[in-house]
Amino acid sequence: MFAPQGPTFRELAVQALSSVERGYDLLAPKFDHTPFRTPEAILAPVAAVLGALGPFDRGLDLCCGTGAGLGVLREVCRDQVTGVDISAGMLAVAARAHPRAHLIRADARALPLRAAFDLAVSFGAFGHFLPRERPGLFRQVYAALRPGGRFAFPVVAPSRPGSSGYLALLGFDTAMRVRNAVWRPPFVMYYRGFGLTDVRRELAAAGFGVELYALEELGRRANGSPRSRLVVATK
Repeated sequence: MFAPQGPTFRELAVQALSSVERGYDLLAPKFDHTPFRTPEAILAPVAAVLGALGPFDRGLDLCCGTGAGLGVLREVCRDQVTGVDISAGMLAVAARAHPRAHLIRADARALPLRAAFDLAVSFGAFGHFLPRERPGLFRQVYAALRPGGRFAFPVVAPSRPGSSGYLALLGFDTAMRVRNAVWRPPFVMYYRGFGLTDVRRELAAAGFGVELYALEELGRRANGSPRSRLVVATK
């Protein structure tokens, strides 16, 4: 499915019926051959914006998966880069791709790190946290940063209601809610609840100052607004 080297439909079904941690352990060997991996079309513009804001010393990739964001950190950080993820399988793949990175298996909601980093990034992970968990997550990131440290992540503009993209996300979220209503353990992956207005308010409540940078390489919508922005929250 997706690519000849990617997972089959059966493998994806087994993953979807597992916990988040176990599901990603199973998917890890083929994850980079799926559309779930953050594409270079997003990574490159993010690296360009962060390069202009840096350089930074120590970097953290939150929920690093197989390490797409670690490559960005290597470009903009002068010192050690660290990846944190709950899945041992994803970390094993990341270790092969980024042998010099320091990798930690941990839950992002309880980071074993304090005031250690100048830059934290995250790509595509926030759908795995319920809205009520985000304030605590942002407080954990705040505590992991040094004074003046930055937390950066891209946010794609929401699809127009009624569009194919909107309906696809609505259908996916609905299917996940049905799955979690009838099957245990739950698999949390909801992407429609990550609204920029709420996220900015939650970051501010955690103590961050927030700025937005348009990722111009990804284009603009018909109304002139950016298709994607980089959120940069500063401690």
